Amino acid sequence: MTKLDLKDAIALRATWIWPLLAAGALVAASFIGMPAWFALVCAVCLIGAVFAAVHHAEVIAGRLGEPVGPLVLAIAVTVIEVGLIASIMLGFGEPKPTLARDTVFAAVMIVCNGIVGASLLSGGVRHHEQNFRLESASAALAVLAALTALTMIVPNVTTTAAGPVFSNSQTAFAAIVSLLLYGAFLFTQTVTHRQSFMPPEGEEFHGHDFEPTLRATWFSFGVLLVALTAVVILAKLLTPPLEQAIAIAGAPKGLVGVVIAAIVLLPEGVASLRAARDNRLQSSLNLALGSALASIALTIPAIGAISIATGYRIELGLPIKEVVLLALTLLISVITLGTGRTTMLQGMVHLAIFASFIFFVIVP
Repeated sequence: MTKLDLKDAIALRATWIWPLLAAGALVAASFIGMPAWFALVCAVCLIGAVFAAVHHAEVIAGRLGEPVGPLVLAIAVTVIEVGLIASIMLGFGEPKPTLARDTVFAAVMIVCNGIVGASLLSGGVRHHEQNFRLESASAALAVLAALTALTMIVPNVTTTAAGPVFSNSQTAFAAIVSLLLYGAFLFTQTVTHRQSFMPPEGEEFHGHDFEPTLRATWFSFGVLLVALTAVVILAKLLTPPLEQAIAIAGAPKGLVGVVIAAIVLLPEGVASLRAARDNRLQSSLNLALGSALASIALTIPAIGAISIATGYRIELGLPIKEVVLLALTLLISVITLGTGRTTMLQGMVHLAIFASFIFFVIVP
């Protein structure tokens, strides 16, 4: 492991130039608006800033050590997601009551089927069979099943408020339970059963490739704040062009949530895929499943708080088609991750479900 000092951190120019370019695009947008050509420029800057944010989150994680590292990345990505949803919901006159639900559901499907499926397939092709600690996956899936059912299925059967929505008291209850479950999971992962989330015995442990100094860590923290702020505001500015493009294409509005989730999860997906290809499936699953948990457990309370404080109506209950896909995802995840071993076949099954999800979003 090599030291990463402040000079080395600054030498990685792309990691701080992209956030500065994104910030510059924000300033330019206030003068020239958002014509089509400039929307493309802003989209490139946004994606670059997202990757830069993930890099700096990894630097901070390298300072904190394992297994806290994947948590830093997951929480950073979730902060981006919450900021995007909140800014889009409150930044435009037209109500978007299903945006939070669509984005969180898309995040779960992308992680549990797209990222996990691609990781298992890639690792299976390269290494034929991979091992991981069964107890870690079981713990994550148990919490994930409880969170998804409570926040996205139960609203369909409650009667206090009309429609697939929670009343204020129900929203507050769901938010508190979500935070308590996630807190319990983090405590289990980092304190009481930390070993259950480490690589299996006999497998070489691969940590971060660098050990940052304190000054490099603070530099990354500052740039991370700039990158997160730029991503949130740029996404808000790009939402109208995105909605227009989706309307012109004749695609459902729910595709907006899928695009938002895909943007914020892209770097995390690349990191998880790279870990699986390097035969570090435990790290890959920790990162992927941890992201799905953080997406629900942190986004729903944040959006719920906004709803209670502002009176903004949010619909959390999923339609029956999405409920079936969610149930299928949880069932298959329990089966494919229920042995502690995976092959490329499990990856193909998850990717088939992911392809079905994308297809039925476009062709509902």
